[in-house]
Amino acid sequence: MAIRIITDSASDIPQDKAKEWGITVIPLKVRFGEEEFLDGVTLTSDMFYSRLVESDELPKTSQIPPFEFEEEFRKAVEAGDDVICMTLSSGVSGCYQSACIAADEFDGKVRVIDTMQFCISEYIIVQRAVQLRDEGKSADEITRIIEKEKKFARVISVFDTLEYLKMGGRISSAAAMAGGILSIKPVVTIENGVVAVVGKARGSKNGNNMLIQYIDKHGGIDYDKPMCLAYSGLSDEFLLKYKEDSKHLYVDYVDDIPIEHVGATIGTYAGPGAIACAYFHKN
Repeated sequence: MAIRIITDSASDIPQDKAKEWGITVIPLKVRFGEEEFLDGVTLTSDMFYSRLVESDELPKTSQIPPFEFEEEFRKAVEAGDDVICMTLSSGVSGCYQSACIAADEFDGKVRVIDTMQFCISEYIIVQRAVQLRDEGKSADEITRIIEKEKKFARVISVFDTLEYLKMGGRISSAAAMAGGILSIKPVVTIENGVVAVVGKARGSKNGNNMLIQYIDKHGGIDYDKPMCLAYSGLSDEFLLKYKEDSKHLYVDYVDDIPIEHVGATIGTYAGPGAIACAYFHKN
């Protein structure tokens, strides 16, 4: 009996990485006008950002319906596998509820975890489950450990622009204009399953410094667990600068930290030029 780990594309786990880890990533749907794409399947990150900067309206992302979760669960259960499904936060999407509805059909063979995260902080929680699976832990053991450890997952990000937050109705036009004039970079995290603003930095250098200070202030990094860096847009220039500025945080791990591309779920509001760091803090 194997353990099948299933998650959604809001985790920003690429399909090739999913294959390497032996997990399933179900894509969310992304709609630009009348065109609909499968996140990470028929819409790559580069394609997404190329369309985003050319579009007058933000794309729309739809949650995964119960029948799509049920289809994946059934394949696994009929193969004799136990299933652990980890979804993006129920605070921003109905995917968790959809997965729970689908799981009811399978008499306890499917365990559903609300990660209370998304983007690369969801990524590292899924990666932690993969580690535990590969260590030989049972599905119940993995579920208990992830439910305990997920509260130690952190993500901190600095956005390069306020424009997409304005387009999405998250801030006013006046605030976006003032922020642009002053070169304000919002620094955000995820708290209680939703986006929370940590602060506002004046310029990219101060934004990088705020990321470094946040990690120092909130318990430091547990290097025995996964971590990840990510960027949005078509260039990783800002991320490479942050990595160089903050390499003292990562000691001997700086060259081994995976770098991923932020996908549509967060990229819609972050826009290009955002950088992020996800890690588990020490408990």
